[in-house]
Amino acid sequence: MRDLANMLDEGAEDRIRKVCDKLLTDKATPIIVVTIESMANHGGADMRIETFATLLFNQWQIGHESIDGEYWNTGILLLVSKGDRKARIELGGGWGRREDGVCRQIMNEQIIPNFKQGQFSQGIEAGVTGLDRMGRKLELPTRPRPASHYLIGLVFFGLAAFTAVSLFRRGSSGWAWIAWGVFFGVVGTILYHMATSSGSGGGGGGFSGGSFGGGSSGGGGASGSW
Repeated sequence: MRDLANMLDEGAEDRIRKVCDKLLTDKATPIIVVTIESMANHGGADMRIETFATLLFNQWQIGHESIDGEYWNTGILLLVSKGDRKARIELGGGWGRREDGVCRQIMNEQIIPNFKQGQFSQGIEAGVTGLDRMGRKLELPTRPRPASHYLIGLVFFGLAAFTAVSLFRRGSSGWAWIAWGVFFGVVGTILYHMATSSGSGGGGGGFSGGSFGGGSSGGGGASGSW
């Protein structure tokens, strides 16, 4: 978050930061909020806000281009230029253009009406809330299981087969079969949990990367003015 135009009050800034952090953890989708006094102050005097937002998005590389080898690139930039009285939602390439309508709705119904009343903090917070809802429709790619999972399974199966053959040849009693069955059940459970807990990283714990990791703009989003 870069509130260079001081448009956010302290309470709203804290709430927005928590929403953005949670979405990043849950869905690997960063929302970056930037407010500036004017585009001219940053070398964009003659630029359209769409161009300025695209350049900023790409320069900062918002979002991650891929996760576990799967194309992702779902970063979100909310840019507000106070002096120019313009705002822009810029989306990473992973969104395509399928959420442009949602972005226009957020811009026209949540952000701009508040801005017209001078309620900048409320407008930005409402916009982030809408973008958070949009981002939560995403499903993270499934992480492939490490090869160690399958190796452990093969070792366990081999031991079980070897023991079963040995018991059969020795003519062991039914109680011996039951005892060995319980033993392998316990050992199998322990080995499974060891395998799945080590190095899995993404299942229940969420995404642990940062907000900037090679993302690029796809040109989607929405603009507004007040």
